[in-house]
Amino acid sequence: MNEATTLDWQASAPASPDKMKRYEKFADEIAELIRTGVLSPGEKVPSVRHASRTYGVSPATVFQAYYLLENRGLIQARARSGYFVREHAKQPLHEPGTSRHAIDVTDVAVSELVFSVLGSLKNAEMVPFGSAFPSPELFPLARLARSMAHGLKDMPAHEVIADMTAGNPNLRRQIALRYMVSGVMLPVEELVITNGAMEALNLCLQTVTRPGDLVAIEAPAFYATLQVLERLQLKAVEIPVHPREGIELEVLAERLAQLPIKACWFMSSLQNPLGASMSEPRKQQLYRLLAQHQVPLIEDDVYAELYFGKEPPRPVKSHDQEGLVMHCGSFSKSLAPGYRVGWVAGGRFAEQISRLKLMTTISPSVPAQAAIADYLQHGGYDRHLRKLRHLLEMQQGAMLASAARHFPASTRVTRPSGGYFLWFEFPEQVDSLKLLQLALAQGISLAPGPIFSATQRFRNCARLNHGHPWDARSEQAMEVLGRILRSF
Repeated sequence: MNEATTLDWQASAPASPDKMKRYEKFADEIAELIRTGVLSPGEKVPSVRHASRTYGVSPATVFQAYYLLENRGLIQARARSGYFVREHAKQPLHEPGTSRHAIDVTDVAVSELVFSVLGSLKNAEMVPFGSAFPSPELFPLARLARSMAHGLKDMPAHEVIADMTAGNPNLRRQIALRYMVSGVMLPVEELVITNGAMEALNLCLQTVTRPGDLVAIEAPAFYATLQVLERLQLKAVEIPVHPREGIELEVLAERLAQLPIKACWFMSSLQNPLGASMSEPRKQQLYRLLAQHQVPLIEDDVYAELYFGKEPPRPVKSHDQEGLVMHCGSFSKSLAPGYRVGWVAGGRFAEQISRLKLMTTISPSVPAQAAIADYLQHGGYDRHLRKLRHLLEMQQGAMLASAARHFPASTRVTRPSGGYFLWFEFPEQVDSLKLLQLALAQGISLAPGPIFSATQRFRNCARLNHGHPWDARSEQAMEVLGRILRSF
């Protein structure tokens, strides 16, 4: 890491957990006990007196922590009885299994279906269960606007042109510092700022493949992945994803041994649409497997900041000793959707990615980069993230509880440890494309399963977004969906 980055550390490092207030840390400890099942739904949490004595904190700290957990929807007070874990804090429906299939190599042709579905989701009056973004109300847009004015005022004139391709130098330093805090040491020179994560992912794929090459992707996969492969005339090798453990490594090992796969495009944490997160040992195993075959990994990590637990998940990039991993991130999901600022830590491919960017879009918006750089340094990004994570976790619980009330009992659903999507597997007879049309007629959008597969499978599945404020309208929409599901 260069000298400038090191010197910026004291002024701009992300806030450490030690700077959290004591009641917030205690609330997070109790929340972790609920998430891991140590405290079960309906179980009484320790009384204020008992918690104060056991954990060595004041009664006032315990009260503040419990009020915070109430606001986050994890516990509830009962008159003259104390505090109890809310019933919806557990998964109310069964979890789906891994979807196995025999297809190895697939030509991708899903764009017409994807565009037809996405076109139907644009109506702002719809209940936005089909949206790909959380609510813009969750982001500090006014504070970002002030950061843009401040960042541009202080920007030397020559930097407007000189740093266009690689990106705003202060923004790159801020991103490198966040990598450092998470245990990933990389030089600033490895970072290329892009027009959102989608450009980063596109550039990575173009750097290591040619038309006709085979690319291993997830099944189900984010539909934009399929569209990129189709545009670049690449063939998909679908690898099944377990809803909790992520990529089926045994299947991947078989495919790597059998087929001339040129690259892998995976989400190792909070995978879209399932929400699966690989454990640390499985991430290590994935990296060893790819290093053995010298197959580069394009790691799509756009939901990295939206975890619910105490510790952020570490990317596969943290194990990269050979520059094989191109790690792609973005601020679109966690801070500023419309600013379209992402990045890639390109490993051994960084220079090629930078040159390819120079031949295409040259630069993301200079004002947008300046705004985010200033906000990361001065705007309280970590405070914003803590609040955002808490809201998303509460809204996830609300959607899970609502699904348990209204959807058929045989419905299965994932419960990710972060993000804002739930993946539903409905009874076999449900056709989610037909479900979409019936739901749209009632003012409700959703993302049907077939748009997440190169072979348009997952017909009885759908992805629902809980990243918008949960209100009576949301609850009514779930009830309407339940009635439609029962009509199949």
